[in-house]
Amino acid sequence: MKKLPITEVRSLLDAVSEHGKQHLIEVDADLSQTTYLLSKAIEKLNSSFMAVHAAVTNQQKALQALMQQHNFTSEETSKINMYNQIIAEEVGVAITGLQFQDITNQLLVRAMTRVNGLKELLEELHAHGGGINSEYEHNEIAKLLEMMSNSLHHGSHALSGGLRRSVEQKNMASGDIELF
Repeated sequence: MKKLPITEVRSLLDAVSEHGKQHLIEVDADLSQTTYLLSKAIEKLNSSFMAVHAAVTNQQKALQALMQQHNFTSEETSKINMYNQIIAEEVGVAITGLQFQDITNQLLVRAMTRVNGLKELLEELHAHGGGINSEYEHNEIAKLLEMMSNSLHHGSHALSGGLRRSVEQKNMASGDIELF
């Protein structure tokens, strides 16, 4: 019987595991940095929108006082009130739109969970690969490779099953909705 290339198989498993882990460490770092930057940007935008909203609200109050003081016509009052309503609605839409952070955060957390799960699968590949011994017979190696395959399949299935494909918009004035 022909001798199996055990050393090469072990080297391949080690290389796949090591290179995969290195790439996943970089992906994890990028996702973490993206999460942080997104959070800070949303905080700044939200703060700015709230300040604009407060300033516009105060401006509208001052305008209402002027309208009462100078006896604006009902047509002028209606026009100003219509603009006040449009401004209030648009500020509300902008602030609600900023809450996409919740949705993107769910996606980023899910991606980081997948990265960590894949790291664990690669660790398992590395651990099983180290167990291949050059004295093993063909049948023993086939059983070990089948065990590795089953272990990776179960780990991958558990990881996929635990992560929803849709994200939900939570804690919003408009209510919870499932987006995709």
